[in-house]
Amino acid sequence: MSDNRKQEGLQALGRETNYLENYAPDVLETFENKHPDNDYWVRFNCPEFTSVCPITGQPDFAEIRISYIPDKRMVESKSLKLYLFSFRNHGDFHEDCVNIIMKDLVRLMDPKYLEVRGIFTPRGGISIWPYANYGRPGTKWEQLAERRLMEQE
Repeated sequence: MSDNRKQEGLQALGRETNYLENYAPDVLETFENKHPDNDYWVRFNCPEFTSVCPITGQPDFAEIRISYIPDKRMVESKSLKLYLFSFRNHGDFHEDCVNIIMKDLVRLMDPKYLEVRGIFTPRGGISIWPYANYGRPGTKWEQLAERRLMEQE
């Protein structure tokens, strides 16, 4: 691990992976954005997300897509992977999972803009694809969030 990453205090990167059994937002880590004056997208795709239906206990499978425009802090990818895997035994509805992920990442990074989409596989013949987004209040990013929300199909 580079000295810069060590100085950031990152714990997960470069270590043996310990997969958690329960929802664990405390595993999320950030590092300094070296280009805070540039507006650019960072995108993550987690095609193997799983959670549990809170009513039936059946597993739910989804692809989770996260896109954000960072400000001063960025999420470290291995910690994000561990965080998303921590939903494996977490019982919540699809819409709740997507909103929880969005809110946790906003609290963690305070990004300019962030969006999370869940593409859940069908259960009982119906697919659910929740979408949640955030734009920093009082800025052009809030307007972007409103526009992108209204553009969803």
